[in-house]
Amino acid sequence: MATSQPDVAALPRETKSCAPATADLLERYALYLTGQRSLSDNTRRIYLDDLHTFLDYCRRNSHGLRDMDRQLLRGYVAFLATVGRSDGPRPAGYARVSIVRKLTALRTFYNFLVQEGWFKSTPVPSARSFPVKVEKPLPSFLGKQEATRLLAAPDDDTPAGLRDRAILEVLYACGVRLAELQGMNLGDINGAWREILVRGKGDKERWTLYGAPAEDALKRYLENGRPHFAATSDDDDPLFVNRYGGRLSRRSIEKIVRDYAARAGLKEGIHTHTLRHSFASHMLEGDADLRVIQELLGHSSVSTTQIYTHITKQEVRRAYMDFHPLASASESVPTDDEPTPEA
Repeated sequence: MATSQPDVAALPRETKSCAPATADLLERYALYLTGQRSLSDNTRRIYLDDLHTFLDYCRRNSHGLRDMDRQLLRGYVAFLATVGRSDGPRPAGYARVSIVRKLTALRTFYNFLVQEGWFKSTPVPSARSFPVKVEKPLPSFLGKQEATRLLAAPDDDTPAGLRDRAILEVLYACGVRLAELQGMNLGDINGAWREILVRGKGDKERWTLYGAPAEDALKRYLENGRPHFAATSDDDDPLFVNRYGGRLSRRSIEKIVRDYAARAGLKEGIHTHTLRHSFASHMLEGDADLRVIQELLGHSSVSTTQIYTHITKQEVRRAYMDFHPLASASESVPTDDEPTPEA
């Protein structure tokens, strides 16, 4: 599969200074991220933006790229944790998970500099020798009745409603990411086997399955909904289109999910990834094998998928406390916020 060339706009040369790097070096780094690391356009932009945070720190403190050592890295982490963010009314620190992500981007950049001949080996300490502990919050997901209400929210009597119903059904039935859904084309659907070809992170392809409700929603959208939108001029023939026939944007898909969640009376903060989390959690509740869920989600490591085992344990405790007639009188069942009593 051909890789797209990095756009110069991704390097924010007018709005952000390249110092202490050069524009030419950053352009070669963008090519490295795309060509050798096979990162998606969106991930590449994040890496470049995270690098500019480091370049800004170096510029403020008169550091050069060759000055990297453990002491400089400590100062950078302290900067990130206290005043690194400047997008609000006043400087603030980044969350730990953002700091870890920025350090990952920094290590990638210095690996590139090693390849460029700047160093014999990377001067950036490894994550193991320079740990930043991160407490990962459990992802939120919908209950089965909540998911049913959300899927029923669109108006099936309109072309847009048929499209939106198909979007929600595919998100929940397949557990795909936002970018994966947005990039789907008509030719990716294998109706005979009820499966869709998905292009995931790093251009990795996988087949994901869908059931009868999603099959019905897709069929009605393709037959009675999509033809009402203007003909598209795109060569790749996108699956989900806007009113002009072009590929539906990620922002539009996010808005569709958010608006129907509000219409269904669900809590705030519902987004496309909520449906991905719901897919995985409900599969696990149905006793699906963890490695099967890993394959369907496109996780490279089963350890990433294991977070859903913690979610179901949390739900088991909550259900017990809510519905068992003697639970309210018991103090011996721990919640996730309480330590387990010693035996």
